[in-house]
Amino acid sequence: MSVESVAQGPTAGEYIGHHLTHLQNKQMSGVIDFSVYNIDSIFWSVFLGVLACFFLWRAAKGATAHAPGRFQAAVEILVEMVDNQAKGIVHNANSRKLVAPLALTVFIWIFLLNAMDLFPVDLFPMIWEAVYGAMGGDTHHAYMRVVPSADLSTTLGMSTSVLLVCVFYNIKIKGVGGWVHELFCAPFGAHPLLWPVNFLMQMIEFAAKTVSHGMRLFGNMYAGELVFMLIALMGSYAAMSLPGVLLPIGHIIAGSIWAIFHIMIITLQAFIFMMLTLVYIGQAHDAH
Repeated sequence: MSVESVAQGPTAGEYIGHHLTHLQNKQMSGVIDFSVYNIDSIFWSVFLGVLACFFLWRAAKGATAHAPGRFQAAVEILVEMVDNQAKGIVHNANSRKLVAPLALTVFIWIFLLNAMDLFPVDLFPMIWEAVYGAMGGDTHHAYMRVVPSADLSTTLGMSTSVLLVCVFYNIKIKGVGGWVHELFCAPFGAHPLLWPVNFLMQMIEFAAKTVSHGMRLFGNMYAGELVFMLIALMGSYAAMSLPGVLLPIGHIIAGSIWAIFHIMIITLQAFIFMMLTLVYIGQAHDAH
């Protein structure tokens, strides 16, 4: 590729940097600024959440005792799978009335969030650039990321929500006094000298569960997003290089192979997040 052609377009670093920048409400004023939020992650999370609820509503509305259609059969298989997992982990039948639908919603929602990675890397950013430019904005700052699960703030927000559900069930099942007693008397015993150590260990356990729960999903989806960008870069460089005639074919083959493999990843990550949600809520029901 000639020097002139490189100068006409962004470098690989600029291309990846642009695609990894969020559309935000304002520029950050510091390293940690809680007044800044990612508009693109919020939009796609809400949109896909509504879409997931719509699919479940349609399945429930169209449910029939007669021979089900393909859509109803698929939803019934999914519901039965989640319900069986919930029964094996959360042994309180009354709690499962809320926990099982919650786990089902989590699985479908995160699967849809992850599935946004299967769209072409430049599709939605180019659409947003056109819309942003039509509104009179600078297209160089028309950022758009469409995989909310590749945003750490989104995944940590989800894991924090699971933590709050666990706190709710700790109090509901054990009572305020019972849970406070557990915080100070487990795992090492009820001796007063051990209370600070027990409480510190409990707080570390809650923090570790929450952070690892969110980081696991974020890390896998962020890495997958980067691989798609690198494959897209390979195709764009091939398109501008006459000697590399076979490179576009390699780009298509590599992208297709990774997309097929990535379907397993996005499903597995949604399942793991759902299972950990059930496990943590199940642990909230157990007395120490």
